[in-house]
Amino acid sequence: MIVATDSLRLQRAVMRKESAILAGGCYWGVQELFRRQPGVVSTRVGWSGGSTQNPTDADHGDHAETVEIMYDIESTSYRDLLEFFFQIHDPTTRDRQGDEEGRSVRSAIFYTSEEQMRTACHTIADVDASGLWPGKVVTEVVAAGPFWEAEEDDQDYLQKHPEGQTCHFPRPGWKLPPRRL
Repeated sequence: MIVATDSLRLQRAVMRKESAILAGGCYWGVQELFRRQPGVVSTRVGWSGGSTQNPTDADHGDHAETVEIMYDIESTSYRDLLEFFFQIHDPTTRDRQGDEEGRSVRSAIFYTSEEQMRTACHTIADVDASGLWPGKVVTEVVAAGPFWEAEEDDQDYLQKHPEGQTCHFPRPGWKLPPRRL
């Protein structure tokens, strides 16, 4: 007889996970919205795309505020995650999200495989071709380097501080139409 805990253990054993590493401005808001997406297993906030060793809030150099998203590839796709990513932040503003400015809030996709790179480029082309966004996408697509986990205080920040600020929200008008096969 399989009990509930055995069933859960079995589910976890067959889950195939991959990671998506995305920067879309304030990582608190990006993390909070992604954690609710189907197929997302876990998220953590941190820093990517820069040269500073061991970046922190106080000294992050040229790194971007980034969210590492672990997802079950049987439940969602990288393309689905990217479509949602482009819906919750403005990928058409260089080094800016809401009232925040600077390289740390740039839009970037840090790919971990050639397949992710191709998917990112195709998704950006579809976003640009749709005419739904206010301009052309300026999101950087670069190979993932080290991911530096942010301080514990920043992890799950909006869960700990529900009144906290965010400039991220799903924009209903920024949704790509279903892909034709």
